[in-house]
Amino acid sequence: MKRRALRNRTRLKKLAGGMPRLSVFRSNKYIYAQIIDDAKGKTVAQASSMEKAAGVKATGNAEAATAVGKLVAERAKKAGIKEVVFDRGGYIYHGRVKALAEAARDGGLKF
Repeated sequence: MKRRALRNRTRLKKLAGGMPRLSVFRSNKYIYAQIIDDAKGKTVAQASSMEKAAGVKATGNAEAATAVGKLVAERAKKAGIKEVVFDRGGYIYHGRVKALAEAARDGGLKF
């Protein structure tokens, strides 16, 4: 899986043209999202299902991923980011990863 993630990330960095990337990590229990500016090497905005601000009861399902997607999109707007490149981190675009991506799009991020 690491090879798949690195291959995906390398392609994204070539195609991104300096745009920040929305990186997703999922574990069995939680899901995390962060917007990274690779030019500066800094995390601009982040959200996870561990936070109370996400407001979810079960932390490892699609409902939690949707809440995290909305939260990271809201924080990105505050930071002045409108467009990102989606880095699925080697995970298949399905289930929780897809729910997070669609919620981020609904929240105003373009990718």
